Amino acid sequence: MRRGLDKMTVLKAAAELADREGFDKITLASVAKKLQIRLPSLYNHVEGLAGLKKELALYSIRKLKNQLAEAAIGKSGAEALYSIGIAYVSFVRRHPGLYEAMMGAPDFLNPDIQAAGNEIVALLLHVLEAFELDPINAIHTVRGLRSIVHGFASLELRKGFNMDVNTDESLIHILHTYVAGLTCKE
Repeated sequence: MRRGLDKMTVLKAAAELADREGFDKITLASVAKKLQIRLPSLYNHVEGLAGLKKELALYSIRKLKNQLAEAAIGKSGAEALYSIGIAYVSFVRRHPGLYEAMMGAPDFLNPDIQAAGNEIVALLLHVLEAFELDPINAIHTVRGLRSIVHGFASLELRKGFNMDVNTDESLIHILHTYVAGLTCKE
């Protein structure tokens, strides 16, 4: 086993490959080559390709959660939601392969994957406390926000916005419209 090689080093190498070449191109051989090690050495750190993909999904979810939390620091209410929405799309722009790893998690019902995903939901629910929503409407609101930013980021990632209109402005417009809907009382 190479000195200094650990699971995090393997995950970071796999993440770089995923972002550069695409998540679907990740193989144990490509990671071993990037790390300049023999392929069997990876088995000391990950449980095969399926294990690597699961760990990469977890790494991605946690990295996204940290960036969303960082975006919300010192903000509340609408300002925090705008920052989180922008941070989400920015994460996908910077880490397209990692995002694919997260969305292509081998098993969304895996307890580790669920726990990591629930941390993002808990963060969003905390930010939504400023809107004084009842628990069910808060969940609906989290689902709506996640749908908006995932849809936007996925379309953008696949070159789905080809009109000569600034996509950052579109994202801000969409987020403002969504938040305005939250502040309207029925």
